[in-house]
Amino acid sequence: MSRIALYPGTFDPITLGHVDIIKRALRIFDELIVAVAENPEKSPLFSVRDRIELIKDAVQEFEGVEVTSFNDLTARFARSIKAAVIIRGLRAVSDFEFEFQMALMNRKMEPSIETVFLMPNEKFSYLSSSLIKDIARRGGDVSCFVPESVKSRLAKLHGS
Repeated sequence: MSRIALYPGTFDPITLGHVDIIKRALRIFDELIVAVAENPEKSPLFSVRDRIELIKDAVQEFEGVEVTSFNDLTARFARSIKAAVIIRGLRAVSDFEFEFQMALMNRKMEPSIETVFLMPNEKFSYLSSSLIKDIARRGGDVSCFVPESVKSRLAKLHGS
């Protein structure tokens, strides 16, 4: 029986920090489902379909990764796909309070599903999708922060 983990997020867009978390999770779990959250309250730059495409491109060399989307509660979605674990990335202490609160809420809703926090390589610890979008919007070089396909898509959007 394989151990399935869920890595949920907005991934707008996926960064090298996200890719690093995916690599780390694959060392521990047999199968990893990367799931793009459909959250209409956020105003994403990329559509869900585009984000899925960009993630698939970024993880094409990895075995055991499936990419999908969801619009349910994370804990309920995890149960529906038979995930034993929800993966969350922690970049800095500032992430911890929100992530801890969310993990406890998910545990309350689905006690059989654990949350595992993974830290990215320190060279990615300051990355966020919001910062990447801001740099790209202002014509900055994002090539050392995102996969090549994301860099290309951001350049097309912002005419650089």
